Amino acid sequence: MELLKLKTEFLEHLEIEKNRSLLTIRNYDLYLKRFLAFAEKRGAGGPAGITLDLVRNYRLWLNRATPAMKLATQNYHVIALRSFLKYLAKRDIKTLAAEKIELAKTPARQVAFLEGDDLRKLLAAPDQEKIELPRLRDKAILELLFSTGLRVHELSTLKRRQINLKKDEFSVRGKGGKVRTVFLSDRAKASLGEYLKKRADNSEALFIRHSSQGGKTADITDNRPLTERSVQRIIKKCALVAGVSPDITPHTLRHTMATDLLAAGADLRSVQEILGHASITTTQIYTHVTNKRLKEIHHKYHGKSIST
Repeated sequence: MELLKLKTEFLEHLEIEKNRSLLTIRNYDLYLKRFLAFAEKRGAGGPAGITLDLVRNYRLWLNRATPAMKLATQNYHVIALRSFLKYLAKRDIKTLAAEKIELAKTPARQVAFLEGDDLRKLLAAPDQEKIELPRLRDKAILELLFSTGLRVHELSTLKRRQINLKKDEFSVRGKGGKVRTVFLSDRAKASLGEYLKKRADNSEALFIRHSSQGGKTADITDNRPLTERSVQRIIKKCALVAGVSPDITPHTLRHTMATDLLAAGADLRSVQEILGHASITTTQIYTHVTNKRLKEIHHKYHGKSIST
């Protein structure tokens, strides 16, 4: 069978049977197009033409690409290819076994997070906004991100009906369509309550766009929800006002929430559940916190039996 036709059927499988997001499907389409174009130039006429040597040469080509491609991005290409090969195997189509392809080992991830004065400054930054609705909205966004660890896509797609301010929790649909429970702090509930109380629109979206006109009470220009990019710009603006790192993103607050929980004594498995990580390995990027606590324990207790 033609590889292009099989690729299309694979993407349809991701959409229907696997319920993958449109973004994931679009990315897999891009990665597989590159591989299939490479394979075609080297005479791979069908699934049986996908060999270990072909894949090895493809990975060399990715690694030597100009401009340079990050190792993590190269791995995304390989992950898409392995998923495609597994799909072919399930259909009993003869091709290379996905298990024969290993991902490249990448350096341990370093996560950016805020603590102490920098965190306090960021959360207080919206107070500098003179227009009421944008001020209340931006404060609610910051508090919600820090309280729940939501991804920016999860936050930008929230509906008002999902939030019950009489409860300390609500459900959100995350990556891969997985539903998890996130939790509201008292600060987050208070900020959301103030913002929603001032809203006079009928939009279903939890966060919408407001104009900077109309004096102390900004007029609503439309009922459209904030986009992911809009949320990112709000965080960037607040970081500049707060005088903290300009590289702050919504994901920084997700990292900050996880770091805050672990520093206070939460276990890694619980943080995994709160963040919605499929694997504990992903949550282990936060071992900088547990390592710090182990160092403190070592300094506090080591050598007491031989001290004079």
